[in-house]
Amino acid sequence: MSRPILAVKAIDLQEEASNSCLTSQSFQDQTLLAHVELWIEGPNYAVLAVRAEMHPPIPATCIPRSVLVTLSEEFIQDSFHSYLKSSLSQAKGERLLDADVLASAESDLMITGPALCLYFAALRCTTNPPSVPLPRNTKSGARNQPTDLSFENCPAPFISFLKVWANTVPKIQGLVPEAQHDLARVICGLEPLMPNAPSTPLVHGIAAALRAVAIEISQRRSFQDRYASDLQAALDAGGAPSPRKASFVPPPVYVPSPSTSRSPSPNPSTRSSIESNAPPLPARSSYEKPPRSPGMLSPSSSSTSYLAVPPSPTSSILNHDAPAIEFIRETLYAALGDVLAQHPLLRRLLKQDPARAYFGSVALAILDVSTRCITADGAVIGVRGKRLTASECPPQLLPFMKELVGIGHAAKSMEEEDNEDAIKAIQTGQDVPEQTRLERVKLVLEGGIGYEFDELSRVNTERQRRRSVEGRAVAFANRVNALSLGMTRLRAFRERQDQVFKVLAGVSS
Repeated sequence: MSRPILAVKAIDLQEEASNSCLTSQSFQDQTLLAHVELWIEGPNYAVLAVRAEMHPPIPATCIPRSVLVTLSEEFIQDSFHSYLKSSLSQAKGERLLDADVLASAESDLMITGPALCLYFAALRCTTNPPSVPLPRNTKSGARNQPTDLSFENCPAPFISFLKVWANTVPKIQGLVPEAQHDLARVICGLEPLMPNAPSTPLVHGIAAALRAVAIEISQRRSFQDRYASDLQAALDAGGAPSPRKASFVPPPVYVPSPSTSRSPSPNPSTRSSIESNAPPLPARSSYEKPPRSPGMLSPSSSSTSYLAVPPSPTSSILNHDAPAIEFIRETLYAALGDVLAQHPLLRRLLKQDPARAYFGSVALAILDVSTRCITADGAVIGVRGKRLTASECPPQLLPFMKELVGIGHAAKSMEEEDNEDAIKAIQTGQDVPEQTRLERVKLVLEGGIGYEFDELSRVNTERQRRRSVEGRAVAFANRVNALSLGMTRLRAFRERQDQVFKVLAGVSS
């Protein structure tokens, strides 16, 4: 077929197709020999009739999944953005988001919008197991299009998102209306109206899961390219077009120079079109790690060396008069060597999805620097042992500096709590969790929210179940990811992004 198949229906195997077949193909399965026929073809979908050649006929429920054709990624993206516009408009109408926020370029808006879309989709869900109701298409020939996105027709790149979302649906629908409204508020970064309600820990846990999925959605280039129009549609909703204009601009994409050979990505569903064969990894630099001292927030550290990201031609990073943003940027980029050495999954991901690997690497570098390079008084000790204090930061950089320090303090507190819990567990004869929360945070930053969901499926102890409900590890990973989103959108980071892509790609070559 020349056009993609976007919908599939398997009729009863005992039913005869009354329409002539346009095309057909056969397949062999261990338990079933069947004939797949294109029965009806519309402008953007196809209906398949499956008939068994076994006697007696086998019920349709026994058809192997290999027979069924999944929905296309393009169709899912179109459906998602259709709902995203209505979700943002509804949030504006309920005063969860105002016009100033929608028109802003705040990085957190990239997370809030998709998370709200997932929240409203959960409220609309009427199936068990949960499936996402798809928007109705009134175009000609759309009468037989699929009504839901389910595990049977979901494209592989979205399966992990669907699993996490489906896990939240019964929890969301089980909340009282007031708690559901609080959930929407938390997703939007607002305080719940019932902070002391018994459901509040669950509300925060659900919000963390939805925002984690939203963070991964926000890394897809197809989302970034269309988000500004979604925001503008929400601004214009409810009357005459708004004079306000959405200022969101997609982050830049690294495009190799013409002299650089290109080869298709082994994964056609990568979240970005970034593909390159980068030059070999340069020699290790002479950047020195800041010495550890009792005054540093250092939960853990490794002894591996820094990655040599070539200094910017206009950068004076080795000069103590270097701008604060260059200092923080080079300190984070210098930590990438440790990150890649400790997380082999990222090295493999560099070949399949460089943009996702870059984002994950920067997020883990933020966690590394915040836990190892922050002093007790809130200063950052970076490359060449240079010290940067909050008073030296320009106003536009100060929120990032404060959040970096805040993440370091929170990580230290998290590790101390885990140590105390482990001691108590040993003293009372209980099982000690296999992983600390900080270790789980790193794995979520590396592997995405899908990793955390898989871990939840094998939770055994009551302590682990409580932590899973509260979602504290996921929420903390979201906090790190949000800072990574904000920092990588700064001009100083964008200016160096192409060089960093080349160096990171060289690691995997």
